[in-house]
Amino acid sequence: MDKRYQVFVSSTYVDLKEERQKVNQTLMEMDCIPAGMELFPATDEEQWEFIKKIIDDCDYYLLIIGGRYGSLSSEGISYTEQEFDYAVERGIRVVALVHGSPGELPSNKTDVSDEARRKLDAFRVKVSTGRLVKYWENGNELPGLVSLSLTKTIKAFPAVGWVRASEGSSEQLLKEINELRKENDRLNLELSQCNGLKKPICNVANLAGFDDEYTLHGSYWNGDASIGWVAKRTWGKIFYYISPYLKSPQKESAIKEVLLEVLCRELGCGSYMSDLQDQDFQTVAIQMQALGVVEILPSNSAGDVVEPMWGLTVEGERLMVELRAIKKKDV
Repeated sequence: MDKRYQVFVSSTYVDLKEERQKVNQTLMEMDCIPAGMELFPATDEEQWEFIKKIIDDCDYYLLIIGGRYGSLSSEGISYTEQEFDYAVERGIRVVALVHGSPGELPSNKTDVSDEARRKLDAFRVKVSTGRLVKYWENGNELPGLVSLSLTKTIKAFPAVGWVRASEGSSEQLLKEINELRKENDRLNLELSQCNGLKKPICNVANLAGFDDEYTLHGSYWNGDASIGWVAKRTWGKIFYYISPYLKSPQKESAIKEVLLEVLCRELGCGSYMSDLQDQDFQTVAIQMQALGVVEILPSNSAGDVVEPMWGLTVEGERLMVELRAIKKKDV
């Protein structure tokens, strides 16, 4: 039984109508049904209620952020942000493609007012918080990014989808619903077994927990000699160092610099030409993934350079708040 997914496409566009058509064509080639209201802007409450019904019928929400914030609703936010908020509220899985360098766009493709730019920056932060996003530089990249990102999302988070009435028998539908129910029960069981700092989400035998120590090595330059340093820190402490910088996805090199700077400061060594052994840092990356608090994905940056992007998982965000939040002192 062939299944099709309906995808609501929303964007803060920068004059990319041709690319939008290519995105819709890509979705149709993936046997998906593109939906969106860019040709029918929400100008009143009645129109907004209609848009909400369209979003309710969709399986996934594709958001493309360019260099403009968009027209404002009566609530003072753009209709695109209003659509995004509603999709998140409804629990629809979001696929976000965000322009990597909006400041480098031509002036005719960006907002003129400082207020609109401020709102666009805040919207970018909101979209990037709690989920990994893909970054694009040129409109020609969008169809490929849509295909890769949506395919991965569908595989990881299969939705109900749509089938032709003539193709779906009650027996087939009941079987599919039962399989989804069993998968949901299995995932809920895994989550219920992974609450607490010492229980990793990833099922790795004898995995070191947050209270276990790991030895990091590095060096710094002192005068005319390179001096090595060694630091033993628990995995919980390492996560404590880096987690606030992962509230929105960051390049791997930036996280390495954060960890190195903290360790050098605590050890009292100079930061001039300091270094953290990359093998140790790669172990940190793998351990954070195994513990289920960090998700790492490759992301295309300028040119053909590819650098992994780090972001917090839902469990990682919860743990960050638990570790970092200031608690009342005993009276």
